[in-house]
Amino acid sequence: MQTSTSLMIFWRLRLDALLAMIVLGIDPGIANTGYGFIKAESSTFSLLDFGCIQTSPKDESTQRLKAIYDELIQLASEYQPEFFALEDLFFSKNVSSAFAVGEARGVIKLVAANTDRQLYNYPPVQVKEAVVGYGKASKRQVQEMVKLLLRLKEIPRPDHAADALAVAICHARSYKILQLRERHLKS
Repeated sequence: MQTSTSLMIFWRLRLDALLAMIVLGIDPGIANTGYGFIKAESSTFSLLDFGCIQTSPKDESTQRLKAIYDELIQLASEYQPEFFALEDLFFSKNVSSAFAVGEARGVIKLVAANTDRQLYNYPPVQVKEAVVGYGKASKRQVQEMVKLLLRLKEIPRPDHAADALAVAICHARSYKILQLRERHLKS
């Protein structure tokens, strides 16, 4: 009886490993919102697209937020991600900048809600841990690992896009662990 249960769990996990997921990673900002789409299959990742939504400081904040919303809606429609992964807000000394990033995060959450997608938040330390294996890794180390994991010739540019890809990879790795824990607790 124990052997058949173990075999059943083994095959269920193998089947899950074959299923792919598309993740949209986002590095939020009012001036530059990085995005990156990856396809995660088992423990391998494929790059689908990445870039940066740039807005002008000359425009009103409402127009800048609308530009972020419109672009993300279009991208989500094109790539149909199962999940949105968002880097948590990192507070610095510039309070007005933190508020602007918070507004961009709100717009991103609205895009996720309007496209009926689950949104997950990850602090920078967790992203570094998932991508590099060390929560205090440098930005350069994270970028190098993103390049290696996605089998790219160069580090993705701009930095905001590379950060977004790191968040997507973090979600793909973290989500699979969460699924395994949930299954283990249910059995």
